[in-house]
Amino acid sequence: MPLPPGLQGRLSVPVMAAPMFLISQPDLVIAQCRAGIIGTFPALNARPSHVLEDWLKRLRAELTEQDGPFAVNLIVHKTNARLAEDLALCVKYQVPVVITSLGAQPEVFEAVHGYGGTVFHDVIDNEFAVKAVEKGADGLVAVAAGAGGHAGTLSPFALVQEIRAWFDGPLALSGAIANGRSIAAARALGADLAYIGSAFIATEEADAVSDYKAMIAAGSASHIIYSNLFTGIHGNYLKPSIIAAGLDPANLPVSDPSKMNFADLSDGKKAWRDIWGSGQGIGAVREVVPAARLIERLRSEYAEALERLRREG
Repeated sequence: MPLPPGLQGRLSVPVMAAPMFLISQPDLVIAQCRAGIIGTFPALNARPSHVLEDWLKRLRAELTEQDGPFAVNLIVHKTNARLAEDLALCVKYQVPVVITSLGAQPEVFEAVHGYGGTVFHDVIDNEFAVKAVEKGADGLVAVAAGAGGHAGTLSPFALVQEIRAWFDGPLALSGAIANGRSIAAARALGADLAYIGSAFIATEEADAVSDYKAMIAAGSASHIIYSNLFTGIHGNYLKPSIIAAGLDPANLPVSDPSKMNFADLSDGKKAWRDIWGSGQGIGAVREVVPAARLIERLRSEYAEALERLRREG
């Protein structure tokens, strides 16, 4: 399944970084792109809203055609009052890749297509995937069980095979991917790209406090709790951070999804600021390193996995 021409040949390993709320900033994005993957950040991380233009100017000035492309994540939800303004800036600076979440709007897709950009839309099941492509998405991010943030519950085997039964466009797979063997497995399933987030929290460039990074490096899949308490949407979180907040991970109340509101996020507010998100793949992360070193590890492990398959196949 070929990637769009603007992405082909610019990646050292088939990886798109996941845009992580509060974590992904220009320093991390530039490090990711220079190491040969698609670097990403959520538009809402740029606060106040005019800072987004500063970030886009910097990325356009510092990244070259020799680097991986960058992407901006837009929350397409009725409570995101910044959507129109942020989209206009993406158009102005011709952001190569836009990732849309929590809503598929044809107007957003058309605006990005107007300058030749590519839109990926993240989905947690096949029904949402069909709707997104029908509305104009070029590619999909299949968010399977085990992913960080607002993860789905479907096995990656089930989710990818259902999508690939009808869709031959660009597909990224998210869900507990943190080493090169997992990237190779994602490709074998039918994905074009592995979508990796949590491993990048434990990098020097990530905008996370040192305790958060250390918790990622010390953690494993057994330390992850799935709950909708903190945002109204189910997601995966680090159990030790929940305990540190004085809550019992085994007895978390259920939140009302109708109260989900992104209006405050443009100001950087977060009701549960020290409840830290993470996917289940962090058992492969053992130290805090520069992003370039992490990507080199992924590249080397991916090449070794492919070579082993060739030898033993």
